[in-house]
Order: sequence, then C-alpha cells, then structure tokens
Amino acid sequence: MTEFEYNECVNNHADGLFRFIVKNLRHEEDARDIVQSSFEKLWKNRDQVEAGKSKSYLFTVGYNQMIDHIRKNKRVHLQDTFEEQTGIQYQQHSGIKKTLMEALNRLNETQKSLVMLKDYEGYSYEEIGKIMSLSESQVKVYLHRARLTLKSYLVSAENIL
Repeated sequence: MTEFEYNECVNNHADGLFRFIVKNLRHEEDARDIVQSSFEKLWKNRDQVEAGKSKSYLFTVGYNQMIDHIRKNKRVHLQDTFEEQTGIQYQQHSGIKKTLMEALNRLNETQKSLVMLKDYEGYSYEEIGKIMSLSESQVKVYLHRARLTLKSYLVSAENIL
C-alpha cells in the first residue's frame, strides 16, 4: 500500500469505523483512540496490506481493539446520559429511536456488533466473518438470533407506539 492509497483509505473509511466503534462503546473519546490506533497499525503494516483489503483490515483491527477495551474496562452497564456527557448533538430522540436503542442494548456484544456491521454499515456475511473471526454460517445464525431477540422486544405490548 502506498502513501497515497493509505491517505485515500483514511478519507474513505475513518468515519465508518468511528461510527461502528462509537455505536458499540457509546464513548466518543475511547472510540477516537481505537480508530487512531487502528490507522496507526495499518500504517505500520502497510507493506503487508493490499489497498483493496484495507477496509476489512481496519474493521478487523478496530473490532478486536474494541473488544479488548471492553474487557479491560468492563463497561457492561452503559450510562443513560451518554449524549449529554460527550457533547454530541443529536436530534431530539423520538419514542421509536429510544425503543430501538433499548432493544439494541439488550443484545450481547457479539450480537450487537453483528447487527451494527450488517444493518448499519452494510457489510456482507463474508466480510463480517473475517472481521469477527467467525464462519459465514455462524454469522448468519448469530445474526438471525439477534434479529429474533430484537423482534420479540420490539413487538411486545409495552414497546408498541
């Protein structure tokens, strides 16, 4: 990978990687640190990484660093005041968005990551398998189970708007 290709990779994939990490961690500064260290690792290994596979490499490194960070800091219970603490300006939350976020937060780390990679970032099953070190069939099964969990929560009587 050349310096130009690396810079193109930064321009094309930094926002997507940040969105993926911050949606899972719900902590903006930690997400920035993980994104920066992912690009640093890509720079150090640019001779071994093909330009066409840089996105997959970045998300794999970012995902692994995110999991390490979660394990290290044991951030199991997330605070409800995330938006206020980080200064991110979001549109006013509607009841639907709040319900969707509550449903996503009920999923375990793996299921949430799968949903985020597939439905928010648009990765294929094969790409998700490479990022998360799972077989394509495992990705399909885990994603199906995650969606069933989401569906059962979203169609429950107390969550119907």
